[in-house]
Amino acid sequence: MDQRGSGDPVIPEIWWRGLASLFAFAAALLLIALVVLVYHTNIRRDEDHARERHSYEVLAVTYSLGGALSGAEAALGRYVMSGDKVVGTRYYHTWLRAGNRLRQLRDLTVDDAESAAMVQRLQMLYADYGKSLAAAATQANYHKGWAALSLFYQSGKTNVGPEMRRILNQLVEKERKLLVARAEEAQSSSERSNYMAALLSFLGIFLVLCAAVLGVAAIQASAARHTARRNLRRQTERADTLERRVAERTRELQESNRKLQAEALERAQAEAQLRQVQKMEAVGQLTGGIAHDFNNMLAVVVGGIELAKRRLGPGDSEIARHIDNAMDGATRAAALTRRLLAFARADPLLPEGVDTGMLIAGMSELLDRTLGERIRIDLSLAQDRWPVWVDPHEFESALVNLAVNARDAMGGTGVLAIATHNVVLGTAEVGQAPPGDYVRIDVRDNGSGMSREVLERVFEPFYTTKPVGKGTGLGLSQVFGFVRQSGGEVTISSSLGEGTTVALYLPRYRGELKPKEEPAAIVPQVEVPASSDGVILVVEDDPRVRAATLAGLTELGYAPMPCSGGAEALNLLARRTDVRLVLSDVVMPGMTGVELAGHIRHLYPDLGVVLVTGFVGERGRADDLAGYDMLRKPFTIAALANTVESALARGVSARPPAVRAAAGA
Repeated sequence: MDQRGSGDPVIPEIWWRGLASLFAFAAALLLIALVVLVYHTNIRRDEDHARERHSYEVLAVTYSLGGALSGAEAALGRYVMSGDKVVGTRYYHTWLRAGNRLRQLRDLTVDDAESAAMVQRLQMLYADYGKSLAAAATQANYHKGWAALSLFYQSGKTNVGPEMRRILNQLVEKERKLLVARAEEAQSSSERSNYMAALLSFLGIFLVLCAAVLGVAAIQASAARHTARRNLRRQTERADTLERRVAERTRELQESNRKLQAEALERAQAEAQLRQVQKMEAVGQLTGGIAHDFNNMLAVVVGGIELAKRRLGPGDSEIARHIDNAMDGATRAAALTRRLLAFARADPLLPEGVDTGMLIAGMSELLDRTLGERIRIDLSLAQDRWPVWVDPHEFESALVNLAVNARDAMGGTGVLAIATHNVVLGTAEVGQAPPGDYVRIDVRDNGSGMSREVLERVFEPFYTTKPVGKGTGLGLSQVFGFVRQSGGEVTISSSLGEGTTVALYLPRYRGELKPKEEPAAIVPQVEVPASSDGVILVVEDDPRVRAATLAGLTELGYAPMPCSGGAEALNLLARRTDVRLVLSDVVMPGMTGVELAGHIRHLYPDLGVVLVTGFVGERGRADDLAGYDMLRKPFTIAALANTVESALARGVSARPPAVRAAAGA
């Protein structure tokens, strides 16, 4: 009995502690289950609210789209009635805004097959309706009020507009039903979340009471349980805080991802533009090198043909005809080479201050004859336009090239608009143009336009979409080379069926314009009998061109002396005193022709210099060539005779003004 009596109190205490531990374990499991359930309930609540917000966004964009369509129709109606350009611009922007809303609606309904089908139908109706409204707007733009009103009335009688509104109403009705259902689901999720939170709070209170009751029997166990509950509450609060921080971090990551995507797109566009520029530069360098060698070969061919023709007798008419055909081919090849050099920016320009408005107005008669009577030329020249620093002849050639391309794109009938504007460009605002003042010349046609694939290659030499025999593909490439060489930039914008606009950005000239000189009387080029007094030094590194030049001078009665480079020429001039004229190529290895002319100007101020050029590239500039007699490759014997005779006749006056002043002193 004593043993049982002494052991009886131990057994209930063990059972009590075991039951308390089991109860505490079950309560902890229940609490953990409730925390997990509350977490998932909150996630479900957030998802329901997100779907509800999506419905609101769809409804908002749908209402905005309907308003934009109505606004565009109303604006077009006012534009057709009044002809006010401001109202027309408002119609255009409102219609574009409707298109943007339609694209937003397409993105919002991409996960809903039924809504996506309706949006796709809306896009088709939008495109059809846009064409009919655009026709009325176009007539109003040309001040054809009755025609525009008729087209606007006809577009209003079609069922496109009502069909679009019917689809919009269907979308609104469908999304309203979804909104009601999703709102109910969100409300239900919120109620469940609140219920679970209340249940979790009740369980906490219950556990506190149980802990108080059990604390009477086991203070240590009660303290441990209280500590566990405090830790649990802290973990719950920490979990809620962590959830909020995760949501905030998620939003930050989404914003960062959006910025990174935008930067990646911008970088990709910049890299594509850089690749295009590098490709054009590489093509330009290759083209310039080919044109250089081709010019040298043409110089030999033209010289040989002319020398052969001079050897013909009176009865060699058939041979003379074949030689004339060969000379015609060589002349055409020379013209092609000039275009290649213009694209490669290797042909030296002779820039001066030019009033673009006066020059364009003076070309109107030439453009009328070139384009024909079925093309109307519309000039819009700014009154306060700035002068530009360009080669006027190359500028005229560029305008003619653009006008001919526009004529072909319009099929021989349409409107060619030429306008000038003063613009101030910032850094990297337009292509590679440095910041500063420019005059923009817009050449716009209403022809067939070009696709994006064609636009990417439009400035490449020999690239053309015209039929075989209708073009060489060098017109736009020549314009590109001329504008870049002039320190400007050229851009082109076009889309199929909407015409093309080419914009030339030419640098502003801040000096005074020279007074326009009266055209001098045309003096025919006549070969003057040469004098054999003195020697003409021919400096040319290409032996074939040098031989052809020597033969031409010998044929004219001069005493030429060959020389293969600038250093050799200076050595010869130091030993001989009978040299009257130096005929030098510009591009040579070692010492260039410009550098040789500078040494001659300093050492022999009374000796004339004629520079022969066919390619300049990076080693020559137009300013360096100013003031010297120039002979372009390939040249004829007649051109050689006139240039040499003119240089010999002028003597010291053939040198630049600074040299003439030094010689006079």
